[in-house]
Amino acid sequence: MLEASNNNELPAIPGKRYFTIGEVSDLCGVKSHVLRYWEQEFNQLKPVKRRGNRRYYQRHDVILIRQIRNLLYEQGYTITGARQKLAGEDAAEDNNQSQQIIRQMRNELEDLLHLLKS
Repeated sequence: MLEASNNNELPAIPGKRYFTIGEVSDLCGVKSHVLRYWEQEFNQLKPVKRRGNRRYYQRHDVILIRQIRNLLYEQGYTITGARQKLAGEDAAEDNNQSQQIIRQMRNELEDLLHLLKS
């Protein structure tokens, strides 16, 4: 995920539930039209839309935007490269969770087998 060391120049994220596009723009150092463009390019970025199609971002959206900003502006990734990097991290997390579930199920089945044998 995003490391704190990459965000030293960015302000702290307040403890609010929802942020407007203007607030996110200030928090992430990215203009609002860039945020709207990133919504089209990154499937993970889906702010809540309410009355009048107004966008409301949640804390996880702000963290994701900071991560995208870091990949594009500081690490020099292209949009496609950043998209692949984020997808790879999601896949790695999913894979780790799947492996943990499989291990847990296997242990439970072995315990059950031991119970049935005795």
